[in-house]
Amino acid sequence: MTNQNGNSRSTFSGKMGYVLAVAGSAVGLGNIWRFPYLAAEYGGGIFLLTYLLLAVTFGYTMIVSETALGRGTRKSPVGAFHHFGKSGFFTAGGWINAVIPMLILPYYSVIGGWVTRYLFEYLAGDTKLLATDTFFGAFVSDGMAAEFWFIVFTAGVLAIILAGVKNGVERVSKIMMPVLIVLAIMVAGYSVTLPGAWAGVTYFMVPNLEHFSWMTVVSAMGQMFYSLSVAMGILYTYGSYMKKEFDLEHATFQVIAFDSGISVLASLMIIPAVFAFSGGDPSMLNAGPSLMFITIPKVFASMGLGTLVGVVFFTLVLFAALTSAISLAETSVSTFQDECGWSRNFSTFAVFILMIVLGSLSSLGFGPLASITIFGMDILSFFDFLTNSIMMPVSAFATCVLIVVTVGIKWIENEVKQSSKFRYECVYGLFVRFLAPICLAVIFISSLANVLGFIHM
Repeated sequence: MTNQNGNSRSTFSGKMGYVLAVAGSAVGLGNIWRFPYLAAEYGGGIFLLTYLLLAVTFGYTMIVSETALGRGTRKSPVGAFHHFGKSGFFTAGGWINAVIPMLILPYYSVIGGWVTRYLFEYLAGDTKLLATDTFFGAFVSDGMAAEFWFIVFTAGVLAIILAGVKNGVERVSKIMMPVLIVLAIMVAGYSVTLPGAWAGVTYFMVPNLEHFSWMTVVSAMGQMFYSLSVAMGILYTYGSYMKKEFDLEHATFQVIAFDSGISVLASLMIIPAVFAFSGGDPSMLNAGPSLMFITIPKVFASMGLGTLVGVVFFTLVLFAALTSAISLAETSVSTFQDECGWSRNFSTFAVFILMIVLGSLSSLGFGPLASITIFGMDILSFFDFLTNSIMMPVSAFATCVLIVVTVGIKWIENEVKQSSKFRYECVYGLFVRFLAPICLAVIFISSLANVLGFIHM
């Protein structure tokens, strides 16, 4: 298969390769630390129930939409939008989908570098050092150290991308995702058997309506949006690598099940362990990003096998970070190939330069550039807010408008039905026309209100 510039377009060798690659893009740091602390803060079991209902409705709708558009046009986001028109809307809609992963990848790789450093230290046996209150802050504020580990992680991602779709992205996903599941089950199994951990299991798994609030819905929508890799251009790109005979709808539910399962396992790794070592205090989980780098190492240091558990846990987190970063990089490389006519190697080099320039800003933003803040946020937090809270809802809204106004739901139905029975066609139509745009508007407005201080999420 060739694109409009004459470059050969790769495909996944089989459906499982596609599912594991897309699941790999969805399963990342958001599953390991973001989901558990949001679940703890916004109701435990009722948050989990709300998230799952949104994932199989709104999440399903967006995954099917983006994947079908990618497979039907055989293009990454910009080309997919331009397939249906060349006006300003199509250009803006395509490029916002394409630019988002280019902005996420650099700061995401900075966090990947932090994870790599922690795994290195656990392998060296420095469990007690990692559990101190000052280690994380001293590390991220040390510009040279943070930059070094960021570059190590970045080099690993780009080495995989250079190997191509089948030999790089697909092969690594086929290895890493099953290993990730095994490791997650091992750590979760250990965590839930700790003395006092069952209170955390109950809090997370049993819905309690007394813990429900409007922010439970808003936070679950934001996490679902963040977690399933919608509105990042990834699903357009991976859909364009998808063979026509792959059951698109079935693959979509497999991805949702995979991603949600890892989120549940991650929560069972973290929430019961923190409950066990904090005397049942859920506020210990409200530490945001520092939960993984400050609170959890303290838990591991309290365990008899803390070093071993730390190695296994941060290996798992590194795999999750790598698979997501690979998807973000692959989407960016594909855009440069499609829209600039560049070779894969040159496109990968361009992504590398972009990662180093923008990633270094985030990497140094806690040290030499710590004095620079935007809306009161450090550089990394600002990039995260800009992409996840502003650009992604706009991007997904553009996809809904493209389908409803220009492409037509019938076109999506025909594309899906080439390989699937499309059993949830009615749900899809309801959400893409009405409910998904409403959900996106809620995320966008509440995120802006949060950063402006009107509400606190």
